[in-house]
Amino acid sequence: MKLYILFSFLLLAGKKLQLKFGPLCSGNPINSKRGCDKEGCGFYGAKRTHGSHEGLDIVCADGATVYAPFDVKLNGKAAPYKKNNAINDGINLSGEGLCFKLFYVKPDSYSGTLTKGQKIGTLLPMQNVYPGITSHVHVQMCDKSDPTKYF
Repeated sequence: MKLYILFSFLLLAGKKLQLKFGPLCSGNPINSKRGCDKEGCGFYGAKRTHGSHEGLDIVCADGATVYAPFDVKLNGKAAPYKKNNAINDGINLSGEGLCFKLFYVKPDSYSGTLTKGQKIGTLLPMQNVYPGITSHVHVQMCDKSDPTKYF
């Protein structure tokens, strides 16, 4: 019996370590990551004018549908910038034991719950603010840890 309990615990612990985000964006079913372009690089820790990139960028076309990567709770607005512009919107989410934010998304709602694959909202027009950038959803963990392992 003790062995069964230990095995069950290890199995559940292993499942937690293997958590992966489901597809975030229409047109990108494998969550391709943004590389480098004229505005910088999309990987966690990439150099920025003021510090380093605190998230991971997942390629997404302007106007594309953004989906729940797993069952999530919507926890309010998350704005990436202090000054307002055409892409200054996003959403705080939690689910599967994680707390994270998606930036550059206009959510259909800022509260409630969604199941995996349901529409969260629409990617805002990044090209209007940063012409030539690879349009993307920015994924940032609430504790600012590296989200790459979930992709």
